[in-house]
Amino acid sequence: MQLQTLTGADLTHALPALARLRIAVFREFPYLYEGNQAEEEAYLRDFAASPSAGLIVAYDGAVPVGCATAMRMTEASATVALPFTARGLDPADFFYFGESVLLPAYRGQGIGVGFFDAREAHARAASRCDYACFCAVIRPPDHRLRPVGDTGLAEFWTKRGYTPYPDLVCTMRWTELGGTEEVENRLNFWIKSLSGRALP
Repeated sequence: MQLQTLTGADLTHALPALARLRIAVFREFPYLYEGNQAEEEAYLRDFAASPSAGLIVAYDGAVPVGCATAMRMTEASATVALPFTARGLDPADFFYFGESVLLPAYRGQGIGVGFFDAREAHARAASRCDYACFCAVIRPPDHRLRPVGDTGLAEFWTKRGYTPYPDLVCTMRWTELGGTEEVENRLNFWIKSLSGRALP
């Protein structure tokens, strides 16, 4: 197993395989995303066009088995920045970690920790942002598709040094499993200081 941070042309060349990977993993709870190859590749092409974009890929030999994204919040979708500007926070202070996906067979081996470490290193190298942040979809405890025994990832994120901000919530739309139209989903943010500056 190895992790590589891809930028620029290297990132672009990896898009088709990574699109397939994202579709496979995001079908699972809690995202329940009914993705398709064309939409995923278009999304990743837009991401790759960001000057600050970094894609951390986990490889088993030459096969990608997981990936995680990072970019300046000022280069992300306006939807992401909206709750920050509404609260009076400057998006330029934040590096946004968009997704982290890993095939089930490779979980529990430290790759998730590696994804966070590599993204934070990329954020420091590519910017002077004071903070790293990500958002996670909000699902009710009694959601009908929640796996038995699922406790979420809050403890893992807290150990990585991230703090939840229940009042920072964005909305995103996607087609869920079995659906035919996009529905609105709410996601709340977690934040970590990269520079030592106090949390907002």
